Amino acid sequence: MPSVSMTVNGKQVGGEVESRTLLVEFLRNQLGLTGTHVGCDTSQCGCCVVHVDGRSVKACTMLAVQAAGSQVTTIEGLARNGQLHPVQAAFREHHGLQCGFCTPGMIMSAVDLLQHNANPTEAEVREWLEGNLCRCTGYHNIVKAIMAAAADMSGHAKAAE
Repeated sequence: MPSVSMTVNGKQVGGEVESRTLLVEFLRNQLGLTGTHVGCDTSQCGCCVVHVDGRSVKACTMLAVQAAGSQVTTIEGLARNGQLHPVQAAFREHHGLQCGFCTPGMIMSAVDLLQHNANPTEAEVREWLEGNLCRCTGYHNIVKAIMAAAADMSGHAKAAE
């Protein structure tokens, strides 16, 4: 079996995997990072979004061996020194979650968006999230939370209504 090593949430990790092992399976089953969810098995829902080398990736579409040598960040790696990432905090404050199953993927996608576009419009947020499905909400509070996080991260007092 191939051996893989990568940096996950700032820590060097490794293990033996079958060549067909998906990154999401490696994260969940071998590393115990269960915040990354498998929601559809068809790469449609976005529950498995993580960052690989700074870009959002659906971890169910990437083999673990393809991530070898990469920097991987999961939802567990966003908080720093006991403080939630601003996007995580905004989701909590603005009720951007319901059951929580899609929340990690939504947050990871939103963080990537805000790294590329610090001041998105509501339409840009909605377009960016097209690859993430939530079966509980109408997305209003999710978009509201992302807009609030953008305002917080950029230092603007933009209303998130």
